[in-house]
Amino acid sequence: MTARLADIAAQAGVSEATVSRVLNGKQGVAAATREAVLAALDVLGYERPGRLRQRSEGLVGLITPELENPIFPAFAQVIGQALTRQGYTPVLATQTPGGSTEDELTGMLVDRGVTGIIFVSGLHADTTADPGRYERLRDRGVPFVLVGGYSPRVRAPFVSPDDRAAMRLAVTHLTSLGHERIGLALGPERFVPVQRKIEGFLPALQERLGVPPERAGEFVQHSLYTLEGGQAAAAALLDRGCTAVVCASDLMALGAVRAARQRGLEVPADVSVVGFDDSPLIAFTDPPLTTIRQPVSAMGQAAVRALLEEVGGTPAPHSEFVFLPELVVRGSTASCPTPVSHPGRTDAAQDPTEG
Repeated sequence: MTARLADIAAQAGVSEATVSRVLNGKQGVAAATREAVLAALDVLGYERPGRLRQRSEGLVGLITPELENPIFPAFAQVIGQALTRQGYTPVLATQTPGGSTEDELTGMLVDRGVTGIIFVSGLHADTTADPGRYERLRDRGVPFVLVGGYSPRVRAPFVSPDDRAAMRLAVTHLTSLGHERIGLALGPERFVPVQRKIEGFLPALQERLGVPPERAGEFVQHSLYTLEGGQAAAAALLDRGCTAVVCASDLMALGAVRAARQRGLEVPADVSVVGFDDSPLIAFTDPPLTTIRQPVSAMGQAAVRALLEEVGGTPAPHSEFVFLPELVVRGSTASCPTPVSHPGRTDAAQDPTEG
């Protein structure tokens, strides 16, 4: 039976235009109004469109780039718990090397009728990626929120840590300990969080140590967001005489500790290391890692609130919600050592990732 807009509108007490928006999955309709239209369909004996039947199940997709970095399971746990408390069922979709891409995972979630999607550190953070994929998702009527990495070309709510402030915290801490050659180890330059960390790090060096912009490049080393990437980047920075290394992730920081120990250097007696994230269990490494804590709980809950506002027809502002990080001082930073020679002691060095 073909539904007549006028009959449904009369039953629901709304305009025909509102009925049309609900049936076509458009945004801008309050949750109560949407439910009234769907209830009118049921009362009049009309079938709900397949898309609306599927989305009534309350599934919400969560796409992460990986799970090896412990910060992503931490986000998944916070977001999943927040969704469950609101009556939704989280569906975790993770990219793996050689496996499904973000676009393929998005397509699978949309085909299964998810109510919305939260992307954590997705392609939106890559300045070389095509932002059109998110516009196409919006055109299909699927609400979404993006965590980590802001793009003005995407109309959606963003949730991010203040990467610039994080670097200022790290540099201030290390200079207060007497360090004057501080390096920054981070991921590929095309990512927004990487660019922002540099934008915070270099001015902090200039302000605290008077490092001129033309020399700043020697204190920045790009690599991969892995333990091995941190090890390679830190090795390059140590070659340039750095006595402290700030890393863009805790995994990279563990790699920096390994690089120091392979040279017979002690952390923090000879080299100080600062991580980023405050991942679960990172307080129990050897030494316990000084790091910049991402406010994962506040960010995850904010992402869920923003998504549910989109789902409810009262979209959150298409802007960025920025959360201040926190410096957590532990055992991997100490006063700058006086210059001494350090004979190789790699045979006695202990890898921080080994028991």
